[in-house]
Amino acid sequence: MNIVSTIIPIFIVIFVGMVAKQQGFFTLEFLGQANRLVYYFAIPAMIFNSISKATLRTQLNMSVIMITLFSLLVITAVAWGASRILNLTRSSQGTFIQSSFHGNLGYIGLAVAFYYLGDSGFVRAAIIAGFVMILQNILAVIALQYHGHASSGHTDITATLKTAMANPVILSALAGILFSLSGIQMPLIIDRALIIIKGMALPMALLIIGASLSFEKFKPRFKPVMISCFLKVLVTPAIGLILFKLFSLDPLDYLPGLIILSSPTATLAYIMAREIGGDSDFAVAAISISTIFSSVTYGLWLTIG
Repeated sequence: MNIVSTIIPIFIVIFVGMVAKQQGFFTLEFLGQANRLVYYFAIPAMIFNSISKATLRTQLNMSVIMITLFSLLVITAVAWGASRILNLTRSSQGTFIQSSFHGNLGYIGLAVAFYYLGDSGFVRAAIIAGFVMILQNILAVIALQYHGHASSGHTDITATLKTAMANPVILSALAGILFSLSGIQMPLIIDRALIIIKGMALPMALLIIGASLSFEKFKPRFKPVMISCFLKVLVTPAIGLILFKLFSLDPLDYLPGLIILSSPTATLAYIMAREIGGDSDFAVAAISISTIFSSVTYGLWLTIG
């Protein structure tokens, strides 16, 4: 498995998306529609198609899942404390916390898992991502609502969980697990249709990420954005890797979890910050900088791991 030949092509495609946007090939309207297509159809088709064919008894490792989730909780607590030390505004505190743990799993994490680990590793990563997304969404809403301008410090966990469970990645992962456990044979026609649809998932996702990057909001928020990026792409995977090795897990088992933990800040962080009273400009800066930095840090963690 060649790390350089895996990571560099992924970020070349992201760079192509950025250049295409600057040259006017992607309009904002097109990006919005393309994102919806990838988010609701292409990536779910890829996840369902892969997991439904998997042998889950050998590919579902609960120790890796639990350590990955625990690492997410630890970095959330660390970010919560750091937000107090930095004396950020209340809305920026919530977005700083979210940006420090909310990873871009569907577009970047799973792309790295697929191209570096192949189908088997992708299945493991997709299963882990389903659990992580549920926890990420809950923690993000708690952090943003608690620090929102109109917040009373309380949040509706039940409503948050329902929203999280409606995530297409989570639903497709759960559907794939149930289909795999059922032992039903996938009809050839459906299987080939899913293969065609999933073919556009990762290339389009990476182009969209590149076209969505913006660095205009970074300079006024240099210090907190850099700290958030440091926590997301360096500290978070470091916590996970230490625990994976402490529990003597096999690299083939924990690498999908490490890839998930190493993902940069999710584009969803911007949407959630905008909708729940956070600092959306901070989110844009954190997403852009962490995505660029992850082109280097992914290579680091895959080498060490």
